[in-house]
Parts: sequence; C-alpha cells; structure tokens
Amino acid sequence: NPEYHFKLGKALSKLRNENTLIIGSGFTFHNMQAIMSQNSDIDFKNEEFEQWLIDTCTNPNYSPSIRERKLIEWNEAPFARYCHPREEHLLPLHVCAGVTGFTAKLVFEGKVAGKKTSAYLWN
Repeated sequence: NPEYHFKLGKALSKLRNENTLIIGSGFTFHNMQAIMSQNSDIDFKNEEFEQWLIDTCTNPNYSPSIRERKLIEWNEAPFARYCHPREEHLLPLHVCAGVTGFTAKLVFEGKVAGKKTSAYLWN
C-alpha cells in the first residue's frame, strides 16, 4: 500500500534528528519477464515510467503534498504496472520520500540488466 509506506516514512522522520540513516533498497524497474526480453517497446515503456519517476521525485516546483499525491497514485503513471507488476520493489522509495517530503536529488541514472533505472537522495 503506497499510502501506508509514505506514512511509515513520515513516522520515521523523527529519526533524522538522531543521526540515523534511512535506506530504501528497491529497483525502479522490476518486470522480470521484460528484463529477459530485448523488445524496443519495453525500453519505451521503461523510459516513460522512469521519466515520470525522475520528475516526481526531483521537480522543485512540486509542493510536498503534490509529490506525496503523485507517489501514492504512482500506478496512474505511464506504464506503471508494466514496469512494476507488483509494487514491493518500488515501495522503499515511498518510505524514503515520506521521511522528508521534499525534493530528492538524482544520484544515479543508468542501466541495470539493460533497463533504465535511477537512485535518489533525500536530505
């Protein structure tokens, strides 16, 4: 449940004042069948979702409430359920975003297993 995981991040936010590092370990693309395929249509779907995610996490024009809404409603993003047939590998991002609610810094953008992926840092 994306809303639950975002709220979990909010609950953990007080740990930021106690020198606690919160790490979310997941993957921004997790369709194993697609990872094994070399279909260019898959790459387009991967790219579209990845661009949505980068914009959602890093766009400084989004207020915390807009960013929260977009992440909670992530399955409405382009090709969301194609890139994540199940969301368990994306939900760690929701926890981390919930800790601050602020704009993230894109710290990695590249390919893993031939699919575009990204990583973020919230300060």
